[in-house]
Order: sequence, then C-alpha cells, then structure tokens
Amino acid sequence: MRLFLLLIIVAIILGIIGATTKGLFYLLIIGILVLAADLVYGAVRFRRGGSHHRRVR
Repeated sequence: MRLFLLLIIVAIILGIIGATTKGLFYLLIIGILVLAADLVYGAVRFRRGGSHHRRVR
C-alpha cells in the first residue's frame, strides 16, 4: 500500500512540475505514465483478494 501511495504522490509532483515549468513537458508525460502504471499495479494487487495477506507475528 505504501508503494501505491508513493507512486501516486510522485506522479502528481512530476505532473505539476511538468505542467508549470516551461520546457519540462516531458515530466508531465512521465508523470502520466507513472500514474497509469500505478493504477494497473493497484488493480492487479487488489483483484487478488484477501487470501494473500501477510501473517503478522
């Protein structure tokens, strides 16, 4: 879950920097790609169900 949220934050930051800074449009594109990859990762992870949770000792 931490990785999912971290990638969302990184994608938002890259998108904001890429959209506001002249000449760094590629950061916006990278942010969009990171966001899309994160959403796919989240969908695959949450689709597995509750049977794959780690056991707490």
